[in-house]
Amino acid sequence: MLLATWSLWSREIVRFVRQRSRIVGALGSPVLFWILIGSGLGRSFQGSTMLSGGYLEYFYPGTLALIVLFTAIFSTISIIEDRHEGFLQGVLVAPISRAAIVLSKILGSATLAIAQAAIFLLAAPLVYDHLSAASVALALVAITLLSYALSGVGFSIAWMLDSTQGFHAIMNLLLVPMWLLSGALFPASGASGWVQVLMAVNPLTYGVAAIRTAFYGRTADAPGLAGSLGVLVAWCVVMTAIAVWQVERDRRG
Repeated sequence: MLLATWSLWSREIVRFVRQRSRIVGALGSPVLFWILIGSGLGRSFQGSTMLSGGYLEYFYPGTLALIVLFTAIFSTISIIEDRHEGFLQGVLVAPISRAAIVLSKILGSATLAIAQAAIFLLAAPLVYDHLSAASVALALVAITLLSYALSGVGFSIAWMLDSTQGFHAIMNLLLVPMWLLSGALFPASGASGWVQVLMAVNPLTYGVAAIRTAFYGRTADAPGLAGSLGVLVAWCVVMTAIAVWQVERDRRG
C-alpha cells in the first residue's frame, strides 16, 4: 500500500511541476486578489477593531485559504483526465488497496496546495510586525489540514463526474460561496443573522479562523484555535471516508 501510494503521489507532483501554467494560475490569482481587493476595500473597513493593521493584514489569512482552495481542488481534476486516458481504469484493476488510490490522490493535491501556500507564507513577516516561529508553525498545521480536507472535497466531486467542464462549473458554484462565507473577506460579527448561520456551518470558516488565530492569537469573532483545528480534523476524516466509500462502491459495481 505504501509503495502504491508513493508512486501515485509522486506522479501527481511531477505532472503539476511540468505544467507551469497551473503553478502561475494557482498562486498568481489569489495574490492578485489580495492586492486588488485588499487595497480597494481597505478604506471601507477603517476603524474596525479587527483591522488594527489594515485590511491587507486582515485579508492575508483569507488569501492563504484561497491559494489552498485553488490548488487543492483543481489538482484533483486529474482524476477525470486519468479516466479519459485509461490510466485510472488500469489502477483500479491493479492488486492494490482502494485506500492507496484515495490517499495518493488526496495527499498529492494537498502537498501541492501546502507548497504553494508556503511560498505565499514567506510574505507573512512583511504583513505582521510581531511574528513568531510558533505562529508560523501553527499556521502551517492549519494549512496542512485545510489542504487535505479540500483535496478530499475535490476528489469526491471529480470521482462522480466525467467532464472537466462540469467539474469547473460545480466547483465554482460550490467553492466560491464557501470562500466568500468563510470570514476571508469580512468578519462574521458584522454580517446579517442568516449569513452568520451559514458562516458557522461552513467548514472552511474554521480553516480561515485557525490560520488567522495563529497570527493574531485569540480573536473575538473567530472560534478558538483548538476548536477550529478539531473541526478541520473531523472534516479530513469525513472526506477520506467518503472518498474510500466511493471507490469501493464503484469497484463492487
